[in-house]
Amino acid sequence: MTRVPESGEIEAVTPDAAAEVVDEVAEHPPARLLIALDIDGTVILEDESLSPGVVDAVAHAQRAGHEVMIATGRSWEGTRGVLRVLGIAPEYVVCSNGAVVLRRLDADDLQYERFHIETFDPSEVLTLLREHLPEARYLVELPDGHRLYTDYLDDWNLMEAERVPFDQLSRGPVCRVVVVAPDQGSHDFLNLVERIGLHQVSYAVGYTAWLDIAPQDVDKGTGLERVRTALDIAPTDVLVIGDGRNDLGMFAWALAHGGRAVAMEQGPQEVRDAAGEITLSVDEGGVAAILTQL
Repeated sequence: MTRVPESGEIEAVTPDAAAEVVDEVAEHPPARLLIALDIDGTVILEDESLSPGVVDAVAHAQRAGHEVMIATGRSWEGTRGVLRVLGIAPEYVVCSNGAVVLRRLDADDLQYERFHIETFDPSEVLTLLREHLPEARYLVELPDGHRLYTDYLDDWNLMEAERVPFDQLSRGPVCRVVVVAPDQGSHDFLNLVERIGLHQVSYAVGYTAWLDIAPQDVDKGTGLERVRTALDIAPTDVLVIGDGRNDLGMFAWALAHGGRAVAMEQGPQEVRDAAGEITLSVDEGGVAAILTQL
């Protein structure tokens, strides 16, 4: 074994010195990271195809001993298939923008139980929103994962969801409310939220025509903190990657504790500004660019 010092001269390394290096690595192994990935616009493209290189990059991170998981605004029904194509079965999954945390029961069959659930009474929010958006389409997720919706929602997985009259959406506590208004842009939604004041809930506005509402003070960051604690991973050893406004909470959570928060290049400016780093766009393989460096 040889070592090249700064002078450039070759220096012989004795067996004892080599053993010291090995012992030092054994005493201070690389940290196990908790890596949380958003789905839409981060690991998959708009057409549901995978971001270039992401499967191999995730496998690389796992071989390095890191815990790679998903933190998404999607419900569990829209998340399981993504885990399957990524080839992962993480111990925990954060869904519904942090309102639902699932824990693995069976890795082979991707069976998960609802480990922690946050709910709220949607009555006031739904009434207020319908006054201003009477033509919008609405969906709620119940504590057991069942979903109710008023009209078909483009690009939403409604498998096993139930279509109901609007007044049935408020028949009990919910984990989330989704509002889709095709004639509204993201800035229209932001202005509406500011105007009517949604103070008793958390919310995220999508790129285009949707608004996602969660219980107050709940976001992906709060869900991930439960996972981090359960896995006993140091607060500094977290890496989160996302592209949307619903990722702002987990960005703030990661950075507040000395972790890493990475935004996709195609995300809104406010999202990129909130991150500690910016990677390539989802089309260019931004997640792979980060994970292959680990």
